Amino acid sequence: MSKQLFGTDGIRGVAGQYPLDPRTVFAFGEALGEDVKSSGRGPEVAIGADTRESSGWIAATVAGGLERHGVRARYAGVITTPGVAWLTRTGPFAAGVMISASHNPYQDNGIKVFSHSGFKLPDEEEHAIEKALLRLRADETEPRAAELPIDRGLDGQYLDYLRSTVAVRFEGVRLALDCGNGAASHLAPELFRSLGAEVATVCASPDGRNINLHCGALHPENLSKAVIGHRADFGVAFDGDADRAIFVAKSGKIVNGDGVLLAAARAWKAAGRLTGDTVVSTVMANLGLERALERERIRMIRTPVGDKYVLEEMVRRDAVLGGEQSGHIIFREYATTGDGILTALKLFEIAVQAGLGLDELTAGLDVYPQKLVNIRVREKKGLLEHPAVAREIRRAEESFAGSGRVLVRFSGTEPLARVMVEGVDADQVDSFSTSIADVIRQALGA
Repeated sequence: MSKQLFGTDGIRGVAGQYPLDPRTVFAFGEALGEDVKSSGRGPEVAIGADTRESSGWIAATVAGGLERHGVRARYAGVITTPGVAWLTRTGPFAAGVMISASHNPYQDNGIKVFSHSGFKLPDEEEHAIEKALLRLRADETEPRAAELPIDRGLDGQYLDYLRSTVAVRFEGVRLALDCGNGAASHLAPELFRSLGAEVATVCASPDGRNINLHCGALHPENLSKAVIGHRADFGVAFDGDADRAIFVAKSGKIVNGDGVLLAAARAWKAAGRLTGDTVVSTVMANLGLERALERERIRMIRTPVGDKYVLEEMVRRDAVLGGEQSGHIIFREYATTGDGILTALKLFEIAVQAGLGLDELTAGLDVYPQKLVNIRVREKKGLLEHPAVAREIRRAEESFAGSGRVLVRFSGTEPLARVMVEGVDADQVDSFSTSIADVIRQALGA
């Protein structure tokens, strides 16, 4: 069952171009409206958006398609992706829609969909909606945008919930927040200040085009400078829709999702909260994390890339903690998706309760050299079937002899092949990542 439009995180592309042109976006709204009506669930859908200049018209066009099938949209305005998931799960909503392309540049955008449970749609339902979308798009109904006033107070409900998840206040704690000029720009500073923290912000002035621009979770080196400059105790950088977070210790050291998983797993195991002594992560998690967890007698389960797949495995194993190296961390007791702001709350809570900094909380995480190379491709098929590619991967794996890993896959959201090589020897990692990428570029490069 292959899907044309839905990737690992919804529908994504360049705003204004297929599949994010007005006709296709309107047809998506119609298809979702049909799905909602046929399910017998309530007639309302929650919609939220990040700060891209295209997010407003896309949200209004989705609402127009919903309206055509008698489904009402309630618009939260600028809010995080996990904020939409929480509203959908706890409010009178049959589904939730987030307009965002996450960490991508402003020219891109996307549509993420949540069921009433707050979970991202299963592949089968995405496939059904996609089939309906393509059918409705072929009808060539003129797309129209709905009037979509912001429903004031929805974001406040979400912040109230986040406050309720922590048992401490942050008086005397100095934080540096890099909001990526995205959805967290007004929410995160307001939340942490309300909990008593002294907050310094950078990149919290979105203008529609500066989202993720040399800032946020993809550029934590900027936050590292800010932490040292502001003498902050902790720093956190969010991506455009704030479903992920990367952290900076007081020393300026960058702490990614692997470090967060180690710190949280240790704390929760000690408190008797880590069910099954199990953490779920992905094939991208560093071998160093797996080894560090093994020393704590904690088992790590790997899934394909995507917090959707992490969550599915967490539910299957009744695990309470999981996430990705990229900063998507899922605390299943509190959320149904990665939530950067919630992750910051829980990590800082652990630190304050223990009286430790992030350097101490992540001690013992020996990071194996790991290199990721992205190659733009003309089509996303035949990657591992190409003889030259398979031969070069096999050569690398034989050379590592069990002391390293090679992972080659297509991006779920962009026309890219991704090569990840990891091992003990940095020169060997660099050499094989380059040689495998070169072979892919020759075989499939755009």
